[in-house]
Amino acid sequence: MNRDITKVHPLSDHRLELTFEGGERRLVKVLDIVPFDGVFADLNNREFFESVRVEPTIGTIVWPNGADLCPDVLYERSVAIEPESLTGSNVRR
Repeated sequence: MNRDITKVHPLSDHRLELTFEGGERRLVKVLDIVPFDGVFADLNNREFFESVRVEPTIGTIVWPNGADLCPDVLYERSVAIEPESLTGSNVRR
């Protein structure tokens, strides 16, 4: 698949809005992908979770402690979102 992530925006409930190459936006709940222990234990802290950023050299997201997730896994485990769905009452920022 090899789709790089170009933007990330943290949301409530350990969710991330991801933008992939080509502009496709997807929503993923990180807690559904990895347990928050080991290198991912710090993700339990909201401030730390929100410190996520895109690392363009590897095309995925990373946190300050070096934790990262495969962009292919993020793509497969996420759902496509439409611009209006983020402003609806069912999505909390």
